[in-house]
Amino acid sequence: MNEIQPLRQWAIGVALCLTLTHSPFGISQAYADSVPLQQALSQQLSKVEAHRLPIAEFYQLRDGQPAWQSARAVESLVAALNSLETDGLAPEDYHADTLLGEFQRSQAGAEATQATFDIKATRSLLLALDHLERGKVNPRDIEPQWDAPRPERGYSLLRVVHAVDDRVIDNAIALARPSSPEYQQLREALKQHYQLVNLGSVPFLAARDESLRPGDEDDDVSVLRQRLALWGEADLQVADSSAYPMIGVQTASNRRTFDAPLEAAVRRFQRRHLLREDGVVGEQTRLALNTSVASRIDQLRVNLERARWIRPMQSAEPRVWVDIAGYRMHYVRPNGQHWDSRVVVGTPRRETPIIHSTISHLTINPSWTIPPTIMREDVLPQVRADIDYLSRKNIQVVSLSGELLAAEEIDWQRPGGVMLRQVAGSANPLGRVVVRFPNDDMIYLHDTPARGLFQRDQRALSSGCIRVEGVAELAQMLLQDTGSRYQMSTLLNGGSDRNVSLTQRIPIALHYLTAWPNAQGEVEFRPDIYRRDAALLAALQRPV
Repeated sequence: MNEIQPLRQWAIGVALCLTLTHSPFGISQAYADSVPLQQALSQQLSKVEAHRLPIAEFYQLRDGQPAWQSARAVESLVAALNSLETDGLAPEDYHADTLLGEFQRSQAGAEATQATFDIKATRSLLLALDHLERGKVNPRDIEPQWDAPRPERGYSLLRVVHAVDDRVIDNAIALARPSSPEYQQLREALKQHYQLVNLGSVPFLAARDESLRPGDEDDDVSVLRQRLALWGEADLQVADSSAYPMIGVQTASNRRTFDAPLEAAVRRFQRRHLLREDGVVGEQTRLALNTSVASRIDQLRVNLERARWIRPMQSAEPRVWVDIAGYRMHYVRPNGQHWDSRVVVGTPRRETPIIHSTISHLTINPSWTIPPTIMREDVLPQVRADIDYLSRKNIQVVSLSGELLAAEEIDWQRPGGVMLRQVAGSANPLGRVVVRFPNDDMIYLHDTPARGLFQRDQRALSSGCIRVEGVAELAQMLLQDTGSRYQMSTLLNGGSDRNVSLTQRIPIALHYLTAWPNAQGEVEFRPDIYRRDAALLAALQRPV
């Protein structure tokens, strides 16, 4: 039997009972008039196809009563649907632009027409709640490697019904909306950017042969002030003394001077855009300043959708998560303490994938078996040019069964079934510690001898794995937080390739977010290093 069939039978039964029940006291005319509409609603519900939306359950909780048969009810629904714009969703996907007109037309029709409208309005609300809680786009359609299930409905449908009864649909929307501080900060940023659209045009900062620097006097400095004011540095705008002759204001020449407050504002802007925080307006900073408001709105919409996808993972404690595009790793410990670190991630050519897994064990003083792609593309050309490259890098040649082979006996033009393994030591690319978690891409967190890379602003530099600054400290916390008796100081003084299992697995997620709040609560806009935003934006813009 179809899973919705019992609900259909229930709805039909309610309608029949309401029609046939006789009371010695009689029933009110209004109640009697509602019976045909309930019968029509019951009949229409019997035609509703089984779907993930709990439409039949909604009416079951209302005892078969229609929900949207007054202008006030529909107006409150439309207002709530329109508020979804600040969640990056399109209100027209839920018919916010047509529902009121359809309601008015349905009221002039028969009960069947009114019932059809009622169910459509309910579907609009429930679809909006579904998209708000789980995301409009299925992440598997955009991220082929996405390996986490979409969450089931978490909000209370009974509370939604109560909100509908009370005509406070905003309360129903709030039940499904993610409640994390990060999501709320992204929403607020989107709301502010929508307001920027109405401010009118602001001139763009022209390309220059030389960077704008503190101390410069130039007409471009005035434009720089305007661009920074657009992006939130309102205090930089200097009033024109000719417009306000009776008050003491800075002169036009002050607007052309790159002074200390302007330098501080440039630095703040650079920090929020993962640019070198030097207070100098070079080409990268100029391009970021000249980004259109519409582009930033699109970027916020895309990342609000991603925030909805990762909502279940963000609520887990303890957890480790890597913010790939933000070049940061975060560890939320069992006691609620937050620890974070800079990371190096994969290049655009060798992207770090999105992964959901659990940390299972550590490898101390690891050797490194060179992955096939790196071996083929990076190492073999070096070996073919100079076989001594292997000895200089402490790289062993190993058969597939683990037997050591003589490098001189291998035909490096056609090496066949051999592996290359770099022994543990100070030059090993994995450093002293590897944090491992099961995945199909051979990705892990690890140490590195090239610690200077952590000082760079843009850190998409690896072959896919994640290099973590201070990974030994992370490893010690993981041991401590899972009740292990081991100490990193002792382990590091031991032999090579020692695997230490955690007594309790810690969830880990690798996520790609091109707009996200930083520790100061400022929304950062990151470069789309893997060019993933466009596909998600296109999917968001497709009609439902």
